[in-house]
Amino acid sequence: MHDIGQGTVVVTGGAGLIGSAIVWGINNLNLENIWVVDDVEPDSLKARNLEPLKFNKKIGVEEFRSLFNKKSSQLEEVKTVIHLGACSSTTETNEDYLNQNNFTYTKELCEWSLENNVRFVYASSASTYGDGKSGMNDKDEDIEKFRPLNLYGWSKHNFDLHAKKNGWLKKIVGLKYFNVFGPNEEHKENMRSVVSKSYEQITSAGEMTLFKSYHPDFKDGMQMRDFLYVKDAVCMTLWLTQNKKANGLFNLGSGLARTWVDLATAIFSALNQKPNIRYIEMPSSLQDKYQNFTEANVEKLTESGFPVNLFSLEEAVKDYVVNYLETDRRLGSP
Repeated sequence: MHDIGQGTVVVTGGAGLIGSAIVWGINNLNLENIWVVDDVEPDSLKARNLEPLKFNKKIGVEEFRSLFNKKSSQLEEVKTVIHLGACSSTTETNEDYLNQNNFTYTKELCEWSLENNVRFVYASSASTYGDGKSGMNDKDEDIEKFRPLNLYGWSKHNFDLHAKKNGWLKKIVGLKYFNVFGPNEEHKENMRSVVSKSYEQITSAGEMTLFKSYHPDFKDGMQMRDFLYVKDAVCMTLWLTQNKKANGLFNLGSGLARTWVDLATAIFSALNQKPNIRYIEMPSSLQDKYQNFTEANVEKLTESGFPVNLFSLEEAVKDYVVNYLETDRRLGSP
């Protein structure tokens, strides 16, 4: 096993949804040997994510990149890198921006980590699977066949392909997160989960909206997603970080697809209200890029020894709504 208590753990994107949750998870191991890498404005929603957490250093992205590009001696204490920093917008259209943030940054940091015997774990994405026609199996070594539906997905997929070509996947871990939701996501604004956005809709207007379906096989609200609570994502990520025998690409999801109606019903139930859903038109720019079904095959994760004990969708939504959204708390808040 890899001991993350030895040396410094770098968490890039450390003020974001999954990143700050990872810092919270490491704190729960009674560890504070963490560098948070992120660009955080004072008094921002991202800054609020960090307030209850404990870490040794907070550093901006460009300053951090200059350190490892210069092979700075300040990095000698770093033994683990959990690289979650990226542009995560699925609607981003600036290909150069995505390439620089999601491909080049990851490549440079991976090369440095391998050269310095540092455990490297990075966020790929379930969006690399595209429409799912070629499957969503992380055991499939023929990853060249996957065709993402947007530029964000391609920026992630291109690094997976590069890592495979160079033999890096035998030494590092790539995490294909499915639909992660939970506390500390308010800063994502329109890219927040439906749970977060719908909580605001329901508490202000007594209803929530979902996109209509544009696929004949799926009725409105019956499109399906693999929803993963962020607390479960933390357990999975830290398990794979510490398990040195687990390398390559891993799906991180519940392993069970649920409908948007299931999710909506769970939100209303957590608020002790009857479901009131209004279906709205999907923007035309999304209609041919929309994933109607995602479900993680998590056999590879369980075969690695991960002790599966996940929140059900209903349990996760209730915990999120009651303990965080209604109380305006962050992970780690008293």
